[in-house]
Amino acid sequence: MEVIANTTIISNFASVGRLALLRDVVGRVFLSTEVYAEIQDGLATDSDFYAGIEQHIHPFAPDGWLRMTTLEGDEELRLFWELPDALHRGEASCLAVAAHRGWALLTDDSRARKAARNMNVVVSGTLGVLVQAVRRGLLTSDDADALLAEMLAAGYRSPYGSLAQLVG
Repeated sequence: MEVIANTTIISNFASVGRLALLRDVVGRVFLSTEVYAEIQDGLATDSDFYAGIEQHIHPFAPDGWLRMTTLEGDEELRLFWELPDALHRGEASCLAVAAHRGWALLTDDSRARKAARNMNVVVSGTLGVLVQAVRRGLLTSDDADALLAEMLAAGYRSPYGSLAQLVG
């Protein structure tokens, strides 16, 4: 199943220098053009952790694992415009693509997650990726908790301070 991610997921892993972990767990990840615009806005406002992200994005990097996509066709555009105004453009575009194409959505936004569940879209987020990293042996539980602590220090808001309850 293809996966599309909104800006917060990319930000959480990029802010701690572990964007490659997202690739290692998920594989190819799609970004909507709206998410890419949000990343560019972040670069313009001193979000240094996005520096060099183009080296991971196809078509800027021919072997990039982050893939650009755009809203296509009347149905995706209709879904995009019918989503609640409370969703940012990046979240709404990712949700419209995921719902129409049958893709999974990575987001930490509670409104986007609720809308995804209502639209029968498979949804996960930063915690889910970290749990999968532990289950696949890419991180130890202690390493995952340390990474979560770094993300929290960088501004990530999580309902959990440790992955112990989720990994077990």
